[in-house]
Amino acid sequence: MKTDNLFYRIFNTLPALALELAGVAVANPAGYGFRAEEVKQTAFRLDGLLIPPADDPTAPLIFLEAQAQPDDDFYGRFFSEIFLYLYRCNPRPCWRALVLYPRRAIERSDPCYASLLTLSEVRRVYLDDLAKISTPSLGLQLLQLLVVTPHDAAEQARRLVQRLQVADKPSPLPLAEALDLIETILVYRLPKLTRQEIQAMLGFTHADLKKSVFYQEVFAEGRQEGQQEGWQEGRQEGRQEGRQEECVALILRQLQRRFGRLPAKQARRVRGLSLTTAETLAEALLDFQTLDDLASWLDGQTDPPTS
Repeated sequence: MKTDNLFYRIFNTLPALALELAGVAVANPAGYGFRAEEVKQTAFRLDGLLIPPADDPTAPLIFLEAQAQPDDDFYGRFFSEIFLYLYRCNPRPCWRALVLYPRRAIERSDPCYASLLTLSEVRRVYLDDLAKISTPSLGLQLLQLLVVTPHDAAEQARRLVQRLQVADKPSPLPLAEALDLIETILVYRLPKLTRQEIQAMLGFTHADLKKSVFYQEVFAEGRQEGQQEGWQEGRQEGRQEGRQEECVALILRQLQRRFGRLPAKQARRVRGLSLTTAETLAEALLDFQTLDDLASWLDGQTDPPTS
């Protein structure tokens, strides 16, 4: 589901937001890492799991689920996943469970699990309530963009970008990463607009993103891997090819963040895509659930596969 991928992107980039929503205070929120975790030998998959820093035994493990559709069986599945995961942990960690709903009407009650919802470890957050917060954090402002009307989302995003660009206080995210997240959210909220139109509306382009340490690391990593596999031999200099390399480097980093290190064959195929196809992939990968989705997408392209 596209919203699941969007939430994954937000919490993967800003895991401290989940701690804020769950009401958890730890010494090192930046030490948390966010990932999807499969519970072996079952059909369960934990869509969001925040792993606390190893050097803080009091920091809780956080199970996070964004539930965008009504589901009568949700709580049975969610608590089963949690308790099975905890059962297999040794030693048992302290934990919290966080469920995000767009609005209260989506939630489906189940008397069987009603008492579990009263536990101090369990917290439900309704995103439409976030719109009422007068002085939200950056993370909450990003989530507010998901629940207001598309018109209001565009206007709030524009004001947020302006504030971030002139802010003199430290931000939990580098400016370029915050701008990238805002752009991604608006791509989801305003599907009839292209990324270029959204960038123009917000008043920035990818040139802003290229200033970040994140971008420099992405490009350096993509170039190093490419040199190891010989894909840069004989490349022609030029602006078009430079844009293609930059786009591909960002795609590879996004895929690695989502799914871990790519198989060499798939990485080579991504590097061999034309600029136009690579830009299409940059948007399509937001909907990918597994590496099989990437393989299927690549198989459907007309760009010749690399050997």
